[in-house]
Amino acid sequence: MEHYMNALRSYADFSGRNRRKAYWMFILINIGFSFLTGVIDGITDTMFVSTIYSLALLIPQLSAGARRLHDTGRSGWWQLLWLVPVIGWIVLIVFLAQDSHEGENDFGPNPKELAVEPTTV
Repeated sequence: MEHYMNALRSYADFSGRNRRKAYWMFILINIGFSFLTGVIDGITDTMFVSTIYSLALLIPQLSAGARRLHDTGRSGWWQLLWLVPVIGWIVLIVFLAQDSHEGENDFGPNPKELAVEPTTV
């Protein structure tokens, strides 16, 4: 839930980099909430709740995707591949699943290198 809340806190921040785990945890929790809103809409026989939720999360999804693509060394504009059926989706999912670009790139320092490893004593 921490990754989901972090994505919502930086909902309009399209700069920087986002680790793979943070992005996919945000997507997983978002799918869960989308399923829940779909169930609520099914019970109430409307599409109100899921529509409002989808619109509210549109910009956070785009910004999280852009930061994830930045981490792989690509521009956030690659998200336009979502508009290309099947082939574009496959290519974009492969891009989003790739490991971080080593070291610093045009979009900032590597978040893996910034993460402090816990020490055991």
